Amino acid sequence: MALSDLAVRQAKATGKAYTLPDLDGLSLAVTAAGGRTWHFRYYWAGKQKRMSLGTYPEVTLREARSLRDEARALLAKGTNPRVHRKQKRTAVRLADENTFEAVYRKWLKHRGLSLKEGRQTTLSILPRIFDKDVLPALGKRSVYQIKRPDLLEVIAKIEKRRALSVAEKVRTWFNQLFRYALVIVPGLEQNPASDLDVVALPLPPVNHNPFLRMAELPKLLQRLRSYRGRRQTQLGLRLLLLTGVRTGELRQAMPDQFDLDRGLWIIPPDVVKQLQLDMRKKRQQPKDILPYIVPLSIQAMEIVRHLLDEFKPAQRYLFRHDSDLKKRISENTLNGALKRMGYQERLPEPAARTRRRTDRWSWHSAAAAPRAARCLGTRR
Repeated sequence: MALSDLAVRQAKATGKAYTLPDLDGLSLAVTAAGGRTWHFRYYWAGKQKRMSLGTYPEVTLREARSLRDEARALLAKGTNPRVHRKQKRTAVRLADENTFEAVYRKWLKHRGLSLKEGRQTTLSILPRIFDKDVLPALGKRSVYQIKRPDLLEVIAKIEKRRALSVAEKVRTWFNQLFRYALVIVPGLEQNPASDLDVVALPLPPVNHNPFLRMAELPKLLQRLRSYRGRRQTQLGLRLLLLTGVRTGELRQAMPDQFDLDRGLWIIPPDVVKQLQLDMRKKRQQPKDILPYIVPLSIQAMEIVRHLLDEFKPAQRYLFRHDSDLKKRISENTLNGALKRMGYQERLPEPAARTRRRTDRWSWHSAAAAPRAARCLGTRR
């Protein structure tokens, strides 16, 4: 016989537990202390199962019957209602735990582990862009709910203000982030960031920074001699001119990279940009690639010797930071000095080529040093 609201309300404690049956597997279990809980009994794989539907009066008789009917509908479709409910609860929990911002924070931390020391500025640029353009729109949303149109909407707003290079970066980061999410987020099966570049606005033509011609170098050297800034900055610019290395390679120079007896600067492959790209493409380790060897002129060796003589016990890099001996010189220091001398990001031709050769000098290639020195107008 079906239960009535009155019978449910009047179900009291009797000193021992008992059950009031309703229809189609629904019942009200009353504990010895008077607690009342709705149960649904059903058969699954030949065995009787039971699932709780909540407590009375929080769940009324009508609501309990509705929950029972939902469970019976699942059974009719071949779905275990208790397992289904557990999966739904898990999905809700995962959605709450895996918001876009939560996954982004994990990815950013993981990304920091794989970035080379010379590229750590990415970890400051990336959060600034996400804080401004991405997190306000997507941060609180579950990654399970984010679709390709959501990402395109974010990118479209960036493109609308003509920040096309930023939009390109964000597309790349979206793809990297969701590839990472596919691995760490349970049940995430698609990468909504794939193929976003298909509808990207074309980037404008690249305008390379102007560079100095060889005929202009004497004037630069004259201004460099009279430069009133830090001596270390002046020497850094001179060494940059004498070697033609990238500023990143100069900033990461360490004493053990220099073999002054043979006049060589032996730069590890994981410091050289082009060799880093080679390693990533070929999935090689630094030990598998020959170092980048730069022959040093007499003037270049004099600069290195002077800097080594000034080297402090706690210092790590040849060109040290102003306030922290363990850090290297700022990436803006050299360009800032050129700007103050009136050259506004204009670098001498050997140091500003868009495409640099990355010839890997073997240990016996020091014979090429005199030729390199003559190209720079120095003695070897």
